[in-house]
Amino acid sequence: MKPHDLHPAPGSVTKKTRVGRGIAAGKGKTAGRGTKGQRSRAGASIPAWFEGGQTPIHVRIPKLRGFRNINDIEYEVVNVGAISAAVDAGRLTAEGKAPITVNADTLKEAGLVRRDRLPLKILGHGEVSAKLFVLADGFTKSAREKIEAAGGTAQVIEIPSEPLAALGVEPAADNG
Repeated sequence: MKPHDLHPAPGSVTKKTRVGRGIAAGKGKTAGRGTKGQRSRAGASIPAWFEGGQTPIHVRIPKLRGFRNINDIEYEVVNVGAISAAVDAGRLTAEGKAPITVNADTLKEAGLVRRDRLPLKILGHGEVSAKLFVLADGFTKSAREKIEAAGGTAQVIEIPSEPLAALGVEPAADNG
């Protein structure tokens, strides 16, 4: 094969269609633009959102109100009264003499919360009748007081702000 033998594959190269060059050329007269109308005329650049003069959708639909706080935490909430009612109904029980353990898993089994993937917050509406050991991501002041007044414990699940050292490894001393 020599350079003068090289040529493109058949059908891969086509000549540009020359429009508006007479009726014999195949694209004469209206040059493929149809007859009349805004798009048949020169300078017809219609924006994508234009709806022919009808009030466009971006004007018909009302604007969003307010704002979405990206730092807002959505909690799964349970009142201490509901926990106490579940204890009285026998849906939450303790093993032996230990206080009744209440966390997201036990509350889901008892049917008091739907989603255990959200952080759990205990609210103070209602009364506590049993001794509870409650593990949650947040407590209201009244909920904490009512749980502790009944002889129970309210413990917050804390996520460490810094990575913890591996087991058996002493953290490096800060030389600052």
